[in-house]
Amino acid sequence: MAHRVDLNSDMGEGFGPWAMGDDKALLQTVTSANIACGFHAGDADTMAKTMAWAVQQNVGIGAHPGFDDLQGFGRRRMDVPLATLANQVRYQIGAAQAMARSVGGTVRHLKLHGALSNMASTDADLARACYEAALEVAPDIIIMGLAGTAMETVARDLKCAWAGEIFADRAYNADATLVDRRQPGAMIHDPDEAARRMVAMVKAGAILTEGGGKIETRIDTICVHGDSAEAVVLARGVRAGLEEAGIEVRAFDGATL
Repeated sequence: MAHRVDLNSDMGEGFGPWAMGDDKALLQTVTSANIACGFHAGDADTMAKTMAWAVQQNVGIGAHPGFDDLQGFGRRRMDVPLATLANQVRYQIGAAQAMARSVGGTVRHLKLHGALSNMASTDADLARACYEAALEVAPDIIIMGLAGTAMETVARDLKCAWAGEIFADRAYNADATLVDRRQPGAMIHDPDEAARRMVAMVKAGAILTEGGGKIETRIDTICVHGDSAEAVVLARGVRAGLEEAGIEVRAFDGATL
């Protein structure tokens, strides 16, 4: 059986004169880019620059909305009314769409960021509020979310285009959620280890957890976080490992579940 998978990274997360990650180099390796929309990170100039690079490299552009929390980089859990959160998602997608058009691109997918994503992975009502808001603004947008979680359940109910995501640089709990960054072993820094894990998961069609569990799910895309010092090396290592194992790396289709 032939296997193929998308490789994505979160980027455009600098702000003003403060750069974060080597987005230009990452865009030579990944096939999809999730670009910050100015709430947890990013600004108009950073969005435009990063999206222009993505267009040049023929990399799929995604809106990457998060909590309105620049200081906390969107990684702090926040109690935001669902109606307000829905408006914030609409606002951020609108900004992403406008900026993408200005550089000759289009926004093809949506991926929630940080704490917002982690909360939506276990809170179906929160996931639904975000996804319904996104689909109201962009009915054909592909929803990228954590495979095997409440996000996937909501996407199935909404009958929207879906891309199930796993992480190359994170460890997994037994319920398919990510191990908290503060816990030992939560982050994976070695490219060879990350590549081995991703090849095993894609071929198994399942998330392999830290406790030895196996959660069968559709895997469409693999994320390498773009904000770490080793992001480029990790992304290159994962892509090389996938291709050496006979797994084709290309942008996802976003089929319904």
